[in-house]
This record gives sequence, C-alpha cells and structure tokens, in this order.
Amino acid sequence: MINGRRELFFSGSIHYPRSTPEMWPDILEKARHGGLNLIQTYVFWNAHEAEKGKLVWEDRYDIIKFIKLVQEKGMYVTLRVGPFIQAEWNHGGLPYWLREVPDIIFRSNNEPFKKHMKEYVQTVIDKIRDEKLFAPQGGPIIMAQIENEYNHIQLAYEADGDNYVQWAAKMAISLNVGVPWVMHCGDTFTGPNKPYKPAIWTENWTAQYRVFGDPPSQRSAEDIAFSVVRFFSKNGSLVNYYMYHGGTNFGRTSSAFTTTRYYDEAPLDEFGLQREPKWSHLRDAHKSVNL
Repeated sequence: MINGRRELFFSGSIHYPRSTPEMWPDILEKARHGGLNLIQTYVFWNAHEAEKGKLVWEDRYDIIKFIKLVQEKGMYVTLRVGPFIQAEWNHGGLPYWLREVPDIIFRSNNEPFKKHMKEYVQTVIDKIRDEKLFAPQGGPIIMAQIENEYNHIQLAYEADGDNYVQWAAKMAISLNVGVPWVMHCGDTFTGPNKPYKPAIWTENWTAQYRVFGDPPSQRSAEDIAFSVVRFFSKNGSLVNYYMYHGGTNFGRTSSAFTTTRYYDEAPLDEFGLQREPKWSHLRDAHKSVNL
C-alpha cells in the first residue's frame, strides 16, 4: 500500500557506482519506460569510506544525486544498506581497513564489528535523512534492507550468527526511518510468516554475472516474464530484476575473477542500451499484469 493505494512493484537493480552520473538520467528513463516503478541499489561502504574517516559522496558515488534522479523520474527506491553486500563487489563492500581492527570477526556477534557497522549505518541513514529522502519525509525510499544473504554463513557462526542477525534487525529498526526493513534471506525463504505480509522477490536474476573464461550467461525474456507473472499470481507484491542494468566494474572494484562488464545480458546492457527482445518483452509483461 502506497498512500492508501494498492500497488504491485516492478523493481530493477541499478547500482550507481557501476555507471556514471552522465548516464543515470537516460538509464532511469529507460527503466521507467520499461514499466518499472521501483529502483533497488546497494550502498557501497568501501567506495564511500575506502580510508577510515574519509567519506566520499561525489561523482559515481553521489548516492544522493542518484536517489533524487529516481524520484524525478517518478519511481521509488529500495535501499540495501549492507554493510556486507556481496554483489560481486570487491571484499563484499566491506572496507579493507576494517580487517586491521583488533579482535574483529566480520558479520558475527562481535563487539568491534558491531561498533563499526552501527557507525557506518548511522552515517548513511543520517546523510539520507538530512536530504529528506525517506518516504515519510516526502522522499522516494519506501523500503530498506540490513545485511545480505546471511543464510550462506549463519550456520557456521551457530549461536553467534543468530544473535548477530537479531541485533542487526533491532539496530536497524531503532533508527526510526519510517519505512519497513527487510533482510535478503536467499533460498531459505519459504514465504511470509504471516498471511497479511507481502511476498517480496529481491533478486530475480536476468542472467548471471560472468567470470573470466566463461561464455555469456543466457536467460530468455520468456522465462523471466513467466517467472514474474507466476509470482504475482501467487500473491506476490514485488519482483526485483537483478540486474536491470549491470554496468561496469570500474578500476579494481569487482570481486575475484568477475569480468569488468557486469550482467551485460540484463534488459539494459553495459552502456545503457536496450537489449532486445528482453527489454520490450518485460515491458509488455508489466502492462499485462497491471491490466
């Protein structure tokens, strides 16, 4: 429900550091014409704070400008704060200086890690709140995510993993941003735990990222569209395409073996050009679901 109005959400992942500010207006306009009403992005900690205490919010890392452009195009935003993001991004988005913190254990019920994580999340939230970008302030951000894909390591940490997840959730809620918080559960998700809660598909892969030496990953437009229609027919509320525009891993920002070109088989290719028939077919599927 948005402003008392029922809406289905057709969302696409577009990561601001993987394109340039000059490209953003065109990419977002094509996303809107493709039938999207929601844009999903991570926040990249090691891009914004590569050196401890030195924060960077300019050029490709100008997340404020990016979010405001999304709003200008008439779309909403899901903000995946992290701090761990995966995303085939170097070090999973965690800054390298974090490894030098004494006694730290990443993503665990570990006081040094929780201290730095909370400081980072608070910094991001404060900056965005100062710009009045959360929905209760009139902004486009209607949902936020804390942590990411924790299901891959939770069992290894045992009780510390469970306690960390509970702490992360409570910490996020305590920030009082006025929008729902979610966690990306991966393949452990079996559906909402209450019948009145919306089902959200945070990553419907439009292809697969490439590693050096592998051929391009293909997923047909028909298969993607079918999965979307089927999800909504089963009371789904939101589908997000990962990725809608993959873009470029500039410099040394990609994870090991991942190619410079990211998710080039997405509806918008590395350069923001429409990849057909995928872009048009999904646009038409969105129209049919909304009839």
